[in-house]
Amino acid sequence: MSSTSTQIPVAIPPRREITTKPRFSDRVFRGVVTTGGLSSLVILGLILIFLLFNGFNTLKTQGLHFLTSSNWQAAVNDAGQIDPKNSHFGIAAMLIGTMLVAVIAVVIGVPISVGAAIYLTFYAPPSIKKIMVSAIDLMAAFPSVLFGLWGFFVLEASGEYWAKLLSKYFSWIPFFKLPAPYVTRSPFIAGLVLAVMIIPIVTSISREIFSQTPLDRMQAAYALGGTRFAMLRAVAFPYARSGIVGGIMLGLGRAMGETVAVYTVLNIVYQVNWHILFSAGGNVASMILLKFGEASPYEIKALMAAGLVLFIMTLIVNSLANLIVSRTGKSGR
Repeated sequence: MSSTSTQIPVAIPPRREITTKPRFSDRVFRGVVTTGGLSSLVILGLILIFLLFNGFNTLKTQGLHFLTSSNWQAAVNDAGQIDPKNSHFGIAAMLIGTMLVAVIAVVIGVPISVGAAIYLTFYAPPSIKKIMVSAIDLMAAFPSVLFGLWGFFVLEASGEYWAKLLSKYFSWIPFFKLPAPYVTRSPFIAGLVLAVMIIPIVTSISREIFSQTPLDRMQAAYALGGTRFAMLRAVAFPYARSGIVGGIMLGLGRAMGETVAVYTVLNIVYQVNWHILFSAGGNVASMILLKFGEASPYEIKALMAAGLVLFIMTLIVNSLANLIVSRTGKSGR
């Protein structure tokens, strides 16, 4: 007894066309992200043009003395108007103070930040890690005026004690020598406040970089008999070196441009002060804040020139950060 089978026709799907042309949704998304990326460059360029337009006349009139002198004097003629010929503007002391306070903040804040990032990534229990990460992220969002007030009312007393201690035992170092017994509102106090301000930024960046360390390399280090410290030294640090450097330079840029916090805890004096424990100093941003309210239109242009110099300094620091990151970027052995 034979049976016959019937074949059911199968519908063959049409051939799919392979093309590299992006879809409409992809083109829209690319346009949105491109616009967002270029908008920052446009805003940056507009700020540069604005500062250059308002401050170029001062830079042309004062010349190189604007960067090498520390005299800020707006001369007034008999008619009560600003005399441009006899006015002298120089920001050398403020430039030195800017770098000095920023370096103090980096020297104090970076070891704490990197240590905190290592603890949160490799040592902290999950419950403690969650709380500490939330607290660090919250600190990064605090306005600078709160740090300034906290530094003025709380940190300054402790900082004064440490300043006297450093002067007592390390006065043979020129930086820690006190020409007079005045240690309040010093660059050292301002550096401590800025260190507290940059710790959340550097810690967050370093923690993210450490958390991306390849797991297979970490396990290989443990399999070869290495301790956790040996794994950190041979794998985690070489892998995260460039990211840590980038976070440090970002914190340095934040410290260089800080205004209100430095103005609150630092005694602004127009003289070059290399003694970080002495109550005198300043930075470019705090000088602009101090002078802007009572400045004449001609002096405002000089302040714009000072802002232009600070802007260029920040760009140089960021460029150096990119150069260092590209040269020191390595993977773990």
